[in-house]
Amino acid sequence: MAALDIDPALLGRLYESPEVTGTIGKEAAGLTGLAVGTPVVGGAGDNAAAAVGTGVVRDGRAFTTIGTSGVVYAHTDKPIIDPKGRVHTFCCAVPGAWHVMGVTQAAGLSLQWFKNNFCMPEIERAKQTGKDVYQITDEEASKIPIGADRLLYLPYLMGERTPHLNANCRGVFFGLSAMHTRAHLVRAVMEGVGYSLLDCMQVLKEMNIAPAEMLVTGGGGKSILWRQMICDMFEIPVCTTASSEGPALGVAILAAVGAGIYKSVEAACDVMVQKNDDALLPVRENTAIYRQYHALYENLYASLKDDFQALAGL
Repeated sequence: MAALDIDPALLGRLYESPEVTGTIGKEAAGLTGLAVGTPVVGGAGDNAAAAVGTGVVRDGRAFTTIGTSGVVYAHTDKPIIDPKGRVHTFCCAVPGAWHVMGVTQAAGLSLQWFKNNFCMPEIERAKQTGKDVYQITDEEASKIPIGADRLLYLPYLMGERTPHLNANCRGVFFGLSAMHTRAHLVRAVMEGVGYSLLDCMQVLKEMNIAPAEMLVTGGGGKSILWRQMICDMFEIPVCTTASSEGPALGVAILAAVGAGIYKSVEAACDVMVQKNDDALLPVRENTAIYRQYHALYENLYASLKDDFQALAGL
């Protein structure tokens, strides 16, 4: 505000995430069923809340979300800023602490887009068997070798944020041949999203942020196949938490702190966040193959960057 000569009096008061901002009044109580006088806390944005809900509230902890978009998020006790602007640094939901976050625009969205447009047989089979359609696509993709028989997918359906910050780049299947099946394309989509998340992880490593393990959440995180891909690409153990609704649990934890049930966000997470006993470990042979494909994946963006710009101008 000083740099831009903005009068602080023009702005509203800022609250920390677990700080009580007011209470439920009579009208709100009638609309919601909540009791009059119920304390209301500041809350948090989706990813900051997910961090609390997964217990990522101390230095060295991190999580990856495979939702509509994808996120690689790390907690830090001090602000660390990437001079190239490839990742975002924010105050987090833990008072006095920060987070660094890389974002893939179309993570689960890529698989959902492919499923909606090209997986009619799998959708029909899901209706007939009662199985989740993504369980069926997972089963098919798991039969395809790493690298999808030389098929790569660039998940730029919505442009990209990390590391390219380019609104004009677009999705690409590279290496298609007559031998490839729908299952190959599903596997390529999942791996392409993984490579994009690996791009995020590599930026964090350049900033000396190196978590010892990675929690995975979001709808895509329910897939053991996808989690193992992330595990092999990141080269660190991957696990999940008992609650699949990280952001919702996170704001409940913040409310509990604001209500005085716990003294701090960290103390509340120690009690309320439970980690599953399902840790996956990297498979060295898989990692070696993924490295080769990721190197080509990175080259493809560099080769196509000017063409993306030309396409946007047509």
